[in-house]
Amino acid sequence: MPSVTSADGTHIAYEALGQGPPVVLVGGGLDDGAENVPLQHELAANLTVINYTRRGRGESGDTQPYAAAREFEDLQALIDVAGGRAHVLGVSTGGALALEAAAAGASIERLAVYEVPYYVPGWDEYVATITALLTEDRRDEALEHFMRTAGSSEESIAGARASEYWPGLLRLAPTLAYDAACLGDSRPPQGVGQRVLVLTGGADLFFEGAADALAEALPNAARETIPGQGHVADPKALAPVLERFYG
Repeated sequence: MPSVTSADGTHIAYEALGQGPPVVLVGGGLDDGAENVPLQHELAANLTVINYTRRGRGESGDTQPYAAAREFEDLQALIDVAGGRAHVLGVSTGGALALEAAAAGASIERLAVYEVPYYVPGWDEYVATITALLTEDRRDEALEHFMRTAGSSEESIAGARASEYWPGLLRLAPTLAYDAACLGDSRPPQGVGQRVLVLTGGADLFFEGAADALAEALPNAARETIPGQGHVADPKALAPVLERFYG
């Protein structure tokens, strides 16, 4: 897989597909880039789609100490690969990363975000607990705390622990702190001037309310719900909406 060198020397792995205006896909929590691959292929018919692996995940590096600003630089490095300006889609906490990068001056044209978990109740307690658990390398407990905060049942958590996917999640567990840093105080940043499309799938009232508040907080936002979609949207439902927006 190709890679680009970010401002601090970290290698960030990515794959580019398609032809047309460029768009960079930014993944969310516990995602090594694989979650956006189906959407990348769906969009590649009309766009040049860059899907990358965020730092600390998969084939990308993880230069320490971590700072959210380094992830904004990573995104800009991918935009530079695309020619210096690009549209962006940020999914879940990847949407928070993209919004913060836009506020920090990243060369983003139009920005779409899908189900960004802003305005989480008990956010400060969540961050403190995740930080403490990861500092002690108690990754199993950190993953469980994340899943409970996200609304998973104890039965679902037990099933995840017993599954073949759990070891991979353990490898990604330290990046839960990175996502928390990108979310900041669980409120959107000031200073995002780009046109922003705030998307949800309609299946979770928390994300609907958070998206309504996010759209209200942004000066140049449109709000849309794609009916019948969960937190991981069907690419065939999401792609046409994005193509119209980036148009």
